[in-house]
Amino acid sequence: MTLIKSISGIRGTIGGAPGDALTPVDIVKFVYAYSARLKAATPTPKGERYKVVVGRDARISGEMVEQLVCGTLIACGIDVVKAGLASTPTTELAVRFANADGGIILTASHNPRQWNALKLLNSEGEFLTAAQGQAILDMAEKGDFDFAPVDEIGHITTHDFTDEHIKSVLALEAVDVEAVRKAGFTVVVDAVNSVGGVIMPRLLKELGVKVIELNCEPTGQFAHNPEPLPQNLVDLSRTVVEQKADLGVSVDPDVDRLAFICENGKPFVEEYTLVSVADHLFRRAALKAKAKGISLEEATAPYKPIACSNLSSSRALRDVVESYGGTYKSSAVGEVNVTTLMHECKALIGGEGNGGVIYPASHCGRDAMVGVALFLTSLAERKLSVSALKATFPPYFISKNKIELSDKSLIDKILNELKKIYAKEEINDIDGVKIIFEAKKQWVHLRKSNTEPIIRIYSEASTPEEADALGNEVIGVARKIIGA
Repeated sequence: MTLIKSISGIRGTIGGAPGDALTPVDIVKFVYAYSARLKAATPTPKGERYKVVVGRDARISGEMVEQLVCGTLIACGIDVVKAGLASTPTTELAVRFANADGGIILTASHNPRQWNALKLLNSEGEFLTAAQGQAILDMAEKGDFDFAPVDEIGHITTHDFTDEHIKSVLALEAVDVEAVRKAGFTVVVDAVNSVGGVIMPRLLKELGVKVIELNCEPTGQFAHNPEPLPQNLVDLSRTVVEQKADLGVSVDPDVDRLAFICENGKPFVEEYTLVSVADHLFRRAALKAKAKGISLEEATAPYKPIACSNLSSSRALRDVVESYGGTYKSSAVGEVNVTTLMHECKALIGGEGNGGVIYPASHCGRDAMVGVALFLTSLAERKLSVSALKATFPPYFISKNKIELSDKSLIDKILNELKKIYAKEEINDIDGVKIIFEAKKQWVHLRKSNTEPIIRIYSEASTPEEADALGNEVIGVARKIIGA
């Protein structure tokens, strides 16, 4: 059993003792703290009352958690718009659609079925900042509750925002609905029996796609490990080949991560989801700039020709963006860190290497629906198979390792010494230590775990063997530092 409190929310396993699991008491405390912070940060609500949207994925504890969250919110005098079964990006957009003051998403993302979590949104439908999240954690620990009197309790209304989300995706300028319809794609969708089965097939059918549904009943009984990694998508790969489909689409339980399977049953690789979407947008901007005799910056206005991802994401994004004359920037790991950077530089596109696509022209949150619509537009315009499109991108491979330590204090020692040892290389230390071997187009990123005495080590190179060798080299140096 596990309970994890962080600035991005609270998550844990359902069932168990307080402190060891996510209990009803934890949920009430955390939602109360969120409500109190909302009122303090927004003295004058947008409507007559403060209003918060609540949406959830399909996991089996969702209804129980939803009742606790909604009950606590109205006990605090806040009106609730219950979105029901809704993806994370749907709930994020719903905050804006409903002109609400905030939102709470009930999802443990790619974690197994026994997990659930509360993710907190501001009035823009975006995740709270680190400082805001920490303030809520501090308030929840105090346990000072002051609920509304009976005449001031809030009210609950229900609204399904699925159609509004789909319409917003279809209306994006960079999504060519007619081109996709004319292409006549066949797509297999694996929604792992969660809310992706509610929205993804409907979006694809609106795009004129023939949809073959796999695990699309939102029962919460996940058909396989819900993280959309190749080893968990064997049935999807087989079905794509058997049905002679053009594409396989996999999403996690809350539909903010997107992974593809090529027509030959091979993984497109999660890291390349964002790369392919960025390629579409920058290619489109470059063609526009050439046709109109304008600069790339003018072609991407009101955004800048910049793409962002976190430090552990593939270099392929940088290579593709720079090939069109664009600029690449990196942030610390974490969606809120990526979106913060994107706001600062007015980036055209951003995301994470785990299949997370963030397209500000829609909203600043990872959105698999936006990602798949842009991807299919690219396929239709370029008239390529999925595997042929993948072959146009620079090949990189990431190796993932870790060092387990007996003492957390050794972590900082290792990271500090590595910066000295590799001082001749490019070093980025905004989040752990990233060593960039520019001449070889390779890198190693070391980050410490927030919960365990572990250093996570990602390394990337142009072949799997080189990526493994690079990671092992740095692990060997790290062990020498501590005499292990």
